[in-house]
Amino acid sequence: MNIEHAYEIILDKLSFWAKEFIRILPNIALAAFILVLGFYAAKHLRNLLRKVLRRFILNEALDNLFSSVIYIFLLGIVIFVALSVLQLDKAVTSILAGAGIIGLALAFAFQDIASNFISGIFLSVRKPLYVGDIVKIKDYMGKVEEINLRDTVIRTYQGQMVIIPNKDVFQNPIENYTLLGKRRVDLKVGISYGEDLEKVKTLTIDAVKDIEGLVEEEEVTMFYTEFADSSINYVIRLWINIHENVNFLEVQSQCIIRIKKAYDANNIMIPFPIRTLDFGIKGGVSLKEVQQDVTAE
Repeated sequence: MNIEHAYEIILDKLSFWAKEFIRILPNIALAAFILVLGFYAAKHLRNLLRKVLRRFILNEALDNLFSSVIYIFLLGIVIFVALSVLQLDKAVTSILAGAGIIGLALAFAFQDIASNFISGIFLSVRKPLYVGDIVKIKDYMGKVEEINLRDTVIRTYQGQMVIIPNKDVFQNPIENYTLLGKRRVDLKVGISYGEDLEKVKTLTIDAVKDIEGLVEEEEVTMFYTEFADSSINYVIRLWINIHENVNFLEVQSQCIIRIKKAYDANNIMIPFPIRTLDFGIKGGVSLKEVQQDVTAE
């Protein structure tokens, strides 16, 4: 008796499901049509959007990101419309609630990654630096090798590859030496108080003004800055052309070599510190006694 009753219940259920399937068959067909048409339209819109973005954003990764986000968003709309056609509104509500909770949990769990990711998007839009630029970020200076959505890669002059999170790049000052195409060399030197300052200035500028790699439009300038303890100090300023990949340290080295040669040829002295040691401290010997002992010997 129990077996027959169970068999009847199963038949009733199958019959009910078959009737419901036949009843909603038009809705299933409509939902399938919406899915096919929606997927095709979303794909077409993604490709169109990608072409438009490439005209304004010169970053392939960012273009792909925006187009993919729009594509997923459109697919979500298509799927929810199809579920609504099938009268699965409760399932749609449950999916949205679950997605909200999961999204909130992921936001807390990956907040650093999200921060770097968002900073990468802002860097791609604002473009404070490009691949190939010579920059200084925090304590690292070198050439930009890669700009990703999560990090920026710099090759330092010591040959090290430094991966800097985009959050640090975005939140810290960026010294871009390539943006203007030129960089200034400031060299500080001191000369003796007995020298002719006007002669020294003319001689110094003539010695360095034809160094290879200098910007022709910028004049070499020199300014006396202070009366120091044993010298009159000045600073000489030269602009080098970054676009020609001129070595900053090489130009600075050439300045020092040429100034030293010019001063040697014209008997101009660059003073150096002179220290007098006095041994006449408590428990020691006075400098005068040491000199007398040396003379006696």
